[in-house]
Amino acid sequence: MTGLTGRRVLVTGASGTFGRHLGAALRAGGARVVGLDLHPADDPPVLGCDLTDPAAVPAAVRSAVERLGGLDLLINNAGVGGPAPAELPPDEVVRQQLEVNLLAAWRTTAAALPPLVAARGRVIFVSSRMAVLPLPLAAAYGVSKRALVAYADALRHEVGTHVGVSVVYPSMVASPIHDSTAAAGLSLRGVSRPEPVDGVVTAILRAATARRAPRDVATTRRGRLEMAVARHAPALADRMVRRTLAARLTAGDLDAAPLAAGMLRRHRGR
Repeated sequence: MTGLTGRRVLVTGASGTFGRHLGAALRAGGARVVGLDLHPADDPPVLGCDLTDPAAVPAAVRSAVERLGGLDLLINNAGVGGPAPAELPPDEVVRQQLEVNLLAAWRTTAAALPPLVAARGRVIFVSSRMAVLPLPLAAAYGVSKRALVAYADALRHEVGTHVGVSVVYPSMVASPIHDSTAAAGLSLRGVSRPEPVDGVVTAILRAATARRAPRDVATTRRGRLEMAVARHAPALADRMVRRTLAARLTAGDLDAAPLAAGMLRRHRGR
C-alpha cells in the first residue's frame, strides 16, 4: 500500500475530532472511506454503531465492507478518556475506557480481518504516548492504551504475514476527550505538551502509505524521544513524571481536584 487512491478504508470514531480530520485527509488522497461512530452521518458516510456492543459490531463492519466493496485499511481511532486514579477501585469510567479503547478495537478488528486478509491490507491502532509513558490520575486511559499495544503486538504475530499492523502514539491533542478530566480539576496542561491534530493525521497517513507497515509511529520528534526514554530508561522516565507532578502539587494546581486528595495528602505529609 504505497498510496491512497482507490483504497477502501474503514475508520472508527469517525465523527470525533481525529475521525473528521482523518476522513477528510483520506478522501483528499483519493481513498474511499466509510466510518463507524455512535453518531451516524450521510455525507461522508458514517454508520451508526455502538462499538461496545458485541452483537452490533460484526453487522456494522459487514455493512461498511459491502459499501466499500472490500477493505484495504482499518483505522481503529475510537477512544474515550476520563479521570481514574489507580488508588481507587475501578468504576464505570474505568469500564467505559477499557470497553471503548481496548475491547471495541479488538472486536472491530476481528470482524474486519477476513476482508483485510483477502486484500493483504493493513490495520492501524491509534494508541497514546501514555501507553509507554503513563501519567498519574489517568490509570484507565494508560492501561487501556498499553493493553491496546499488547493486542496489536499479538495480532502482528498471528496475521502479520498477510496484514500489516501499525500503532500510532499521539500525545495530547485539544479535543472533547479531555473535557471530563479538565472538569475534575485534572487538566493535563503543564504535564503533556499539546500537539496539532494535523500532525497526528499525517502520522497515520504515513503509516498507511509506507511501503511496509511500520511497527510503531511517533507523531512528533519529541514523541520519539519520550518513547525511547520510556522504553530504554524507564527509571529516568519515572523521575521525569514525578518531578513534573511534584511541581504541580507544590503550585496548588490540583488543590480543587477531589480525586487528587490522596496524592496531595501524601505529598504534604512527607
